[in-house]
Amino acid sequence: MKHIYVYSPSGAVRDKAAFRRGVAQLKSMGYGVEVDIDALRSHQRFAGDDQTRLAAIHRAAASGADLALISRGGYGYTRILDAIDYKKVARAIGAGMLFVGMSDFTAFQCAVLAKTGASTWAGPALCEGFGPDTASAQGAGAGPDEIMSACFQDLLELRSEGTGWRQLPASAGVALADVKVNNAQLWGGNLTMLTSLLGTPFFPQVRRGVLFLEDTAEHPYRIERMLTQLLHAGVLAQQKAVLLGQFTDYKLSAHDRGFRLSSVVHWLRQQLKTPILTNLPYGHVPTKVLLPVGATVDLVAQQRDVLMVWGHV
Repeated sequence: MKHIYVYSPSGAVRDKAAFRRGVAQLKSMGYGVEVDIDALRSHQRFAGDDQTRLAAIHRAAASGADLALISRGGYGYTRILDAIDYKKVARAIGAGMLFVGMSDFTAFQCAVLAKTGASTWAGPALCEGFGPDTASAQGAGAGPDEIMSACFQDLLELRSEGTGWRQLPASAGVALADVKVNNAQLWGGNLTMLTSLLGTPFFPQVRRGVLFLEDTAEHPYRIERMLTQLLHAGVLAQQKAVLLGQFTDYKLSAHDRGFRLSSVVHWLRQQLKTPILTNLPYGHVPTKVLLPVGATVDLVAQQRDVLMVWGHV
């Protein structure tokens, strides 16, 4: 039986029912679930004070679990990045532990990659991935998203080898270029978290890589502003490809007058020779794949069809 360790390194779990549903769902899938002693702690907006959350990360690394899963994202990781025992985390990963999460977890993933070169996995958190109250909306017995769940199970069974998707149509009069990338390091995650690490020791110095990005509740002009920061810092031009995932839960206004996310993508493509690929099935959405941050990938895109493979990681 695969062993999953659930811990809370970032925001406090406010939706206790979602937490319980998530644990029950994982158990129903045949996994053994161990919940960290402080997983439901609360201090201000955090899942315990900094020392409490730091200790939870180190307990997860020492647990011997097959997979360490965050309860939720939110905010809090950047406060404690300088105190994490990265050697302990790297030893756990080297022994086969899979660290999985999203959103605020991006800060941890980037720091681990920058400090140790070890791989972690961008994927669901417990509450949002396995704990949503879908039964009331979809009928009794409805569970987590089927694609996400299948990817999660493939990961635990060491069958995760790649993913494919279909890009959004390009702007009028613009043809999507065919792209082929070999032996590039995959990295990235939440755009806000990644950008916040620029200029720190926790920002990975990846060149000739494949950078993937997503975000939520950020207006397209804010997304463009962060992408512009990465552009001016030289980060985007150093990559073999940039993958834009799902950008959700924002509201346009009359002031925008046609400025939308597609406008950002069109503008960014004009600034870069680096290929910009869209619609990666990853982000703050139910249907998402799991991605190995730090792993070597091959990628091919023919018009709107994209395939990315990483083999057994």
